[in-house]
Order: sequence, then C-alpha cells, then structure tokens
Amino acid sequence: MSSLTELVQTGLRRIGLDVRRVRREGAEYADVFPRATYSPWNTDRVFRAFYERIERYTLVDVHRCHELWTLTRDLAAVPGAILEIGVWRGGTGAVLGKAAELAGIRDPVYLCDTFRGVPKAGPRDPVYRGGEHADTSREGVEGLMRDLSLERVQVIEGVFPDESASRVTATAFRLVHVDVDVYDSAKDCVEYVWPRTSPGGVVVFDDYGFEGLGGIRQYVDEQRGRRGGLVVHNLNGHALLVKVGA
Repeated sequence: MSSLTELVQTGLRRIGLDVRRVRREGAEYADVFPRATYSPWNTDRVFRAFYERIERYTLVDVHRCHELWTLTRDLAAVPGAILEIGVWRGGTGAVLGKAAELAGIRDPVYLCDTFRGVPKAGPRDPVYRGGEHADTSREGVEGLMRDLSLERVQVIEGVFPDESASRVTATAFRLVHVDVDVYDSAKDCVEYVWPRTSPGGVVVFDDYGFEGLGGIRQYVDEQRGRRGGLVVHNLNGHALLVKVGA
C-alpha cells in the first residue's frame, strides 16, 4: 500500500512507536491484530540485512517484503520469469531480484513502471486521480540495481502492458507482483500475464487490504471462482492469485 499514512507509520515504527485509530465496531476496514506471533522476518538474517539496504526505496512494509522474498524462493521450481508492475524507487524489485539470485533462478526479473505516475485511475479508485508516485526515475532504479549488483534485473519504462509488454521477452511467469494501485491498470496487467503464468505460479496484489484502494479489492474479488485460480487474502494486506490449473 502506497500512502502517506503508511509512510508516517513506517517512520514511527523505526523509533518504536505505533499510532492507530480507534475504529467503530463492524467497520469494513479496521486494524487487524492476529493472535499468531511467529515473525520470521525478524530472524531471517540474510533478509534483514538486505531489507535494511532497500527500506528507504519502498513504501511496502517489512511483512509484505518478506512475503515476496519467501515466495520467490518457494517458486524456484516453477518455470518462468519474475515480473513486477509498479516499481516506484525499486525497493521491492530489489527484494525480488536478490531473492531470485539466492534461489538460483536464472530467468530475468522485469521491473516495469511508467516513471511518470499512476495511470488509468478511474471511478472505482477513490484515492487516486492519476499521476501519483511520479517522484522516481528509471535511471534511479537502474542505479540501485547496479549498486546491489543485481545483474538479472531489467528495468522497463512505460505503461504496462500498453507501452512496455513488447520489451518483456519472457513467454512464461512464475511470480508477478502487481503494485499499480487502481482497478483498470490491475485488470489490464492480469489479462496480459494470466495466460502466461505457469501452473503453480502466483500473482501478488500489493494493495488489496488497504483503505482507500477499493478498486484493487474489487478487481481481486472478481477473480474469486476464476477457473484455474485460487484467491488468498493475507492479513498483511496482500492478496494472492494462485494458478492451480492450466
């Protein structure tokens, strides 16, 4: 989720503080406090060291970054490339690239972004009007990948799939990270990648569980019952669309 609220919360957590609103009973969006306490992102030393290097380049919290890290590893035996749509300054793309390297994945990792802000905002998207998150650049993301020695990562500029899909030469995907914030963009991305997603592959929606991003939630909910697909709502805010059939 990319919002001012999340950015402020991230800053407060760095100094050991957490501010939460009191929600009315029965609210559709409310703070979630699972009783489970297992926190593998705290004890995964390799992940923690890498996350500290990229934290300032992402608005995605440690819980979702760690899920991308582990999904990449877990999908190492599934054929296909890795694709991220919606890169911002490259933090989560770097997580995907490093995890792929450590897992021995030799297929490319594609990072696709307009680098001129969110496209395709529409009436289903109460927060976005278009053009948000333009405070980034292709050159900046490429520089980050060089600094991290992530040689298999390719940064591609343009609206996906309209302008940039032709430069993604892979014919199959094992993992797709959709962080595009709005309904129509998510729909266009999935219509392109789903026929190319390998059985066992996963499409991750970053923005599903966050207030104000109802367009993403609506689109993902429309995928429930999709033939060959299984939707999972993770309490960290992710939704996963798993390809369980051909």
